[in-house]
Amino acid sequence: MRSNVSREQALQQLASGVTGAVRAFLQGPVRSVADFYIPFALFQVKIVNAGSREFQILGLDSVSGSLDLYHFPHIPDAAELISLDTRNSPQPLLDPERAREILIEKVRRVLFQRGFFRMRDLRIEAEPLPGELCVPYWVVFRGRGSTARVSVLDAVRRKSEGAKVRHLLEAWLTTPQ
Repeated sequence: MRSNVSREQALQQLASGVTGAVRAFLQGPVRSVADFYIPFALFQVKIVNAGSREFQILGLDSVSGSLDLYHFPHIPDAAELISLDTRNSPQPLLDPERAREILIEKVRRVLFQRGFFRMRDLRIEAEPLPGELCVPYWVVFRGRGSTARVSVLDAVRRKSEGAKVRHLLEAWLTTPQ
């Protein structure tokens, strides 16, 4: 996908202001900024509940399936996509059937959290969409000496990411290539 945040904007968001000053004090100064791309499998999801139907386009990370679902208002078109060749992306590890199972389970959990007693004759169908999509992230590396800490920003939604994305990144960085 096309990034909505430049490198400078990401650095500004993750390293400035009060939060940036606290991070600099606790974790050390900014050492580096890098782009990182996580592959997602897209699905057309149909949810039938109590006779009503809802359709969504959802993405599931195809590395481990551990990240939160990525919601798309529509199937991304050519204007929202770019073609890029980079090494800063983990390889997809989930086979399509396992990805579909994980996605359905995550959708079911979200629906039950909204209200278990509202569920009647619940059916969830997920059809994989062709191709794969990589979502861009900006990673800020901080540290002193031999220690390193990372902060991650979703470069499409302009949102700071939490532990799940950091763990996926750290696992990829520490795995022998």
